[in-house]
Amino acid sequence: MMQKLQKFGAAMFVPVLLFSFAGLVVAFGSLFTNAEIFHNLAQPNTTWYGIWYTIQEGGWTIFRQVPLLFVVGLPIGLAKKSQGRAALESLVTYLTFNYFIGGMLSQWGPFFGVRNYAKPILANSTNGGLTEIAGIKTLDTSIVGALVVAGIVVWLHNKYFDKKLPDWLGTFQGSAYVVILGFASMFVLAFVTCLVWPKIQLGISGLQGFMKNSGVIGVWIYCFLQRVLIPTGLHHFIYIPFQYGPAAVAGGLQPYWLKHLADFAGSTQALKTLAPSMGFELFGNEKVFGIPAICYAFYVTAKKSRKKQTAALLIPAGLTSIAAGITEPVEFTFLFAAPVLWFVHSFLAATMDATMYAFGIVGQFDGGLIQFASMNWIPLWANHWHTWITQIVIGLIFALIYFVVFKVLIEKFDFATPGREAEGEDTKLINKKEYKSKKANGSKSSNPYIERAQAYLEGLGGSGNVDEMTSCATRLRVTVKDPEKVEADGFFKANKAVGVVRHGKAIQVIVGLDVAQVLENMQDLSSGPVNDRATKAVELTPIQQNALLLLDSLGTVENVENIETNDGKIVVTVVDPTEVDSKDVFSDLGLDVNDVSVENKKATIDMKNHELYAHTMSSML
Repeated sequence: MMQKLQKFGAAMFVPVLLFSFAGLVVAFGSLFTNAEIFHNLAQPNTTWYGIWYTIQEGGWTIFRQVPLLFVVGLPIGLAKKSQGRAALESLVTYLTFNYFIGGMLSQWGPFFGVRNYAKPILANSTNGGLTEIAGIKTLDTSIVGALVVAGIVVWLHNKYFDKKLPDWLGTFQGSAYVVILGFASMFVLAFVTCLVWPKIQLGISGLQGFMKNSGVIGVWIYCFLQRVLIPTGLHHFIYIPFQYGPAAVAGGLQPYWLKHLADFAGSTQALKTLAPSMGFELFGNEKVFGIPAICYAFYVTAKKSRKKQTAALLIPAGLTSIAAGITEPVEFTFLFAAPVLWFVHSFLAATMDATMYAFGIVGQFDGGLIQFASMNWIPLWANHWHTWITQIVIGLIFALIYFVVFKVLIEKFDFATPGREAEGEDTKLINKKEYKSKKANGSKSSNPYIERAQAYLEGLGGSGNVDEMTSCATRLRVTVKDPEKVEADGFFKANKAVGVVRHGKAIQVIVGLDVAQVLENMQDLSSGPVNDRATKAVELTPIQQNALLLLDSLGTVENVENIETNDGKIVVTVVDPTEVDSKDVFSDLGLDVNDVSVENKKATIDMKNHELYAHTMSSML
């Protein structure tokens, strides 16, 4: 189970890592097209507005195509081979799934409970549970549908991609065969989805009246469901009828707020009295106050050696949430790795919003700080500043609660949040010395990742011992056949790894933010011959193994030109004297080395049994 979970969590990072940059682009676009801040410069008819609007539209690419990103990204992380082909198979199969749904609903919509299929798709509307994906009108199953389809395709790909068909059917082998099987599977899945999903959507819609008439409790339920249902896409049935539809006020809450903003600004009455329904628009507070606290909890609970990488991942993601109200870059880092935290986050978010509403805070707070300021704080400050001060104080209090709760839960249950990698100190130094020369030589390679990829493969027992390998944001995640063949942590650290996490056959090598490049080179190397050092070591005698340690401390066999004895010592002629380890390293080998000196290209070793080791090393050249 651990192996499956770590693989799935790693695969989820493939699309998630794209969110931070896109979020920052959208945030800057929102800022520079905001007329409340840039006044006449940001009017829709100006060149300034046109440029930034265009840039912002490009930033929305990721967020408007989230299901497609996951349906392509998951196979890249989970397919055992030919990941690019698996991604293409998944995309085609997912589009087929949605075409099937569209076909079924267009012919038998009323049978499935969908009576509005022929109506056009409108912006800011639930559209009766319908949406458009790649131009296909279909049911809105969000990333849940994408993950289910991608999971089915990955299983089909891993099982049938290499299946040999009769020669006369050869053209249908490989990806074509997987797509054919997916075609049949999607027909069944589409039928079940049409049968079940509209009923789930209808049940969610039925809660609207109860939430509207239940005061603070209604706001809590609304905000909790709006947050917790995000992965399913069902959250659209929660907020869109309120924000853009007639669930709370005619025309929707957002148009209502903007239409009466000037009236609210000029009134000294409490905002909750003026616009009580605007309590349903408070769900942006968790984006401004909650998400940064979560990021800080992740940073504080990260291992010391991982803090820089963790900060590099979380700072742009946190800023995206604060400025633009786009939370996916942070939330998707723990949504699947630690689902419990997702429910805790939803609970705390709803509680914060309901508390604010109880204290009289209402307004258009569904976005980020840019929206907070431009649509609430700035225009209403003169007569309602005390309301905003109350909001900020409550927000900061809940930020502290967020931080404490997340920190305690992460540490107590050891959740796999960013930076939470174990770094056990290695007590077996043999492998560290054995491969130290590789670390030194790595900087000389034209491709800095090849040496590390080769070393990690060898440390994992060779390519023959690797069953599956993938990566997440910073870790190689590998399933091995025999964990006993995996080298000790020190070997991996000697090759620039931060540490190693072991769960039986599930091995995690903590590499850093360049893990994708290392993984790609490992996959290239594993397709050809790989030096299986673990297997060869078993074939060596104890003296030969010790001699190999000495040779590698001398810069490996390639650095040794000649070996002889003189005056009770071993004298070695080397190619590059800078490759020879220090006396302390030789002493740590545990081979009774008394002294080591290097002069010009001569390395002199004073040790016990010098003749035996000199002869053995010479035979291994």
